[in-house]
Amino acid sequence: MRTKRLLWAAAGVVVVLLLAGVGVVLALRGDAGEPAPLAAPPSSVPSAPPTSASPAPSPGADITGPLDLLILGIDTRITIADWQPHADAIMLLHVDAGLRSGYLYSLPRDLRVDVPAFAKNGYDGGRRKLTEAMSSGAKVRGTDKPNVAQGYELLASTIRKYTGIKKFDAGAVLTFQGLSRLTDALGGVTIKIDQKVVSQHRRPDGKARTLRSGGGGYVGPQATYLPGTRKLVGWQAIDYARQRYTAGGDYTRQRHQRQLVKALLAQAEDAGLATDQGGLQSVLTALGDTLVFSGERTPIEYAYALRDLAPGKLTMVGLPGDSVSAGGDYLGEQLSSTGRGFLRAVAAGDPAGYLAKHPELVHK
Repeated sequence: MRTKRLLWAAAGVVVVLLLAGVGVVLALRGDAGEPAPLAAPPSSVPSAPPTSASPAPSPGADITGPLDLLILGIDTRITIADWQPHADAIMLLHVDAGLRSGYLYSLPRDLRVDVPAFAKNGYDGGRRKLTEAMSSGAKVRGTDKPNVAQGYELLASTIRKYTGIKKFDAGAVLTFQGLSRLTDALGGVTIKIDQKVVSQHRRPDGKARTLRSGGGGYVGPQATYLPGTRKLVGWQAIDYARQRYTAGGDYTRQRHQRQLVKALLAQAEDAGLATDQGGLQSVLTALGDTLVFSGERTPIEYAYALRDLAPGKLTMVGLPGDSVSAGGDYLGEQLSSTGRGFLRAVAAGDPAGYLAKHPELVHK
């Protein structure tokens, strides 16, 4: 039974850390200094430890929380030369001290922030959109090949400065491909679609839409997601969660991404991975070497620590904001005073108290 619970916990952590798929994953303990060498996940499900008179504590049993995790979905556009990765999705997970409840919230990709200087590549810093902190940090002198770990480091530092969070216990840098693989490995995902969403990127058959001649968007039929409870396959899940040219813009996209994370957790639970070692192995196999961790603690340690964080104990929080313009030009987004107040409450360790006073931030 102990092994089965550990397997389910591992699957839960994998899902929580996969916002928009895993192409490159770097779980960084803290985020100061050089990242530790990357290590691939174990090739097989760990077996139960041998029985002994005085069994050793389970790995991760000493992790008590609270924990703050940073989850980034990046746009790599590997087909475009010299393209530096941008953070298209920026999600944070705060887990309470008892590790039985948590809060999932997002920051706008276009949030106007002060990006600090970055000595590793000579970036001078400045007032920019949050998404650009990733691309600014990822640049490497003398080459057009980006360093995603560097991008994560600068973006994490920027977010810490903005939110007041002292450190991130773990982080993930994600591309879209792995979400499709994960979702299909789970047999699809059931999600309650809350508004009509028309895809900019996919046709109804899942194939990519054609770029308009001369640029400026796409042409051809569009995949459409109508309100209601729907079961989505992998490509549909990723497509639905990445659309921002819809009613509510990027704030709607942030909400849909949080919904997808929670739905994937529920799907993993419904799939019975707690009692199906083969099922968990199929998930790990589907991810393959796209799931890579680094740091002082292993994924299994975090898995054991978060074994009681069930989908129903995850509160989804939406932070309100509006656009910033100057001279008629769009500069980005800014959070409202209420949204900034929630960030201060997280940094102070009291998100529940703040939400009790501002229940409108909670998405049911």
